[in-house]
Amino acid sequence: MSLLRAMTTVAGMTGLSRIAGFARDILTASILGAGPVADAFFVALKLPNFFRRVTAEGAFSVSFVPLYSSTLEQEGPERARIFASNAFWIMTLILSVFCGLAMIFMPYVLMVIAPGFSDDPLRYDLGVELSRITFPYLLLMSLTALLGGVLNAHDRFAPFAFAPVLFNLCLIAALLLSGYFETPGHALSYGILTAGFAQLFMLLFCAWRLGIRIKVKVPEFSPKIRKVFALMGPGVIGAGVMHINLFADLILASFLDEGAISYLYYADRLNQLPLGVVGIAVGTALLPMLSKALSREDSKEAHHLFNRALEYCLIFALPAALALLVIPYQLIEALFQRGVFSAEDTNVTASVLMAYAVGLPPYILIKIFSTVHWARQDTTTPVKISVTATVFNIGLSIILIYQMGVAGIALATGLAGWLQLVMHVYTLRKTKVVGFDDAFKKNLLKIVGSTAVMVAVLLALSFGLPMGLNKYVVLTALVSSGIVSYGACVFISGALNVQKLKAMVRRRA
Repeated sequence: MSLLRAMTTVAGMTGLSRIAGFARDILTASILGAGPVADAFFVALKLPNFFRRVTAEGAFSVSFVPLYSSTLEQEGPERARIFASNAFWIMTLILSVFCGLAMIFMPYVLMVIAPGFSDDPLRYDLGVELSRITFPYLLLMSLTALLGGVLNAHDRFAPFAFAPVLFNLCLIAALLLSGYFETPGHALSYGILTAGFAQLFMLLFCAWRLGIRIKVKVPEFSPKIRKVFALMGPGVIGAGVMHINLFADLILASFLDEGAISYLYYADRLNQLPLGVVGIAVGTALLPMLSKALSREDSKEAHHLFNRALEYCLIFALPAALALLVIPYQLIEALFQRGVFSAEDTNVTASVLMAYAVGLPPYILIKIFSTVHWARQDTTTPVKISVTATVFNIGLSIILIYQMGVAGIALATGLAGWLQLVMHVYTLRKTKVVGFDDAFKKNLLKIVGSTAVMVAVLLALSFGLPMGLNKYVVLTALVSSGIVSYGACVFISGALNVQKLKAMVRRRA
């Protein structure tokens, strides 16, 4: 399977998930708003997701997937299945204990991650209660991520990419049934738990259909499992440090006025659309492919994969970032301003979105450079980069928060992304994989030029459209004009190869 085909498979499913996610966010903004219950729920949502990214989709995945891919390549599917089954039950054992302890000590956990809640009994008590409901999602989603990594190594990218769609559908159902719960926050928390079971059962079924049986067995710390944990050591620190940024944002925002955490959440949801669709697509598709190429010592193929990944990412990341910087207010107003989400909420959230957008291109490109480290089974270098960037981010957040309020937190996060990208480029500059070929250099100029045309069109329309137009009409005009102008430029300039797309479509058919 080609990188572009794998990326489009993952991106298509992720795009479907983001559409469902926006439907969920529109309902959430209307029903939950940006008050104390919303703040408590968003903490309960972020808590299991933080640990999931550290243990499952973070350190564990980047340690497990290259080893599984090389086992599959060199020892065959049966040895790979035994390895995956053993890892599944070891993860079940460890995370079951961890989740139980976290739920018992949740009042103390919340004091650490949201200390500003301590002076607000409503937010604190709700935060503890809702976090206890959502925390088992960590175990369920971690097992789902493991199975997703296994399927990806077999070039089955669609099932794991579809899993977030189930998550969003479960939360939409929970919001529609929120009248039967104590608060909408309670309904959403139980929706998260339900989504965890739905995602896990779907991935187990897909693995079973592929012939991968996860048999019940006593976990065994085999040499491969010990190697996974050895690689995870620095990986846990690196992934943990990277996501400490998220909790640093929560901690600082918890000291601000009510709604600050909610503003960060709603703005980040829009920022995560291109980051999720493009960044996750390339990271998911590139890791197993790059791992296999490096295990065969095929540096030419690895170099080609790296350059095409950069190219495909920039085609989507650059215009997305500039669009979020140019029309943030129109996006927030049309998507979220209704029900209990006010015009004032829109203004603040738009400023936060602009600040986040500053870091969108580097965070997407970091996915590629990090994948190169992981595919080479180097989990130490990303740790050093993450530690440096985190210290920078927290320090800058404390400075900017006094000048810009909650938007300062988002801007510090965005600038930290550029620092990480520079350090990744520097540390990988001498490897055979990393290096820019002539095709990438030519297309980069075309992408930048096409993006400039799109920005000019958006600015002209923003100031040229008549006042008083319906907000949905305005957003439709802006988005469609931006897509058409940019799309025309990248195709006319040849930045996006039409022949490759046609060939890929024929292969898929």
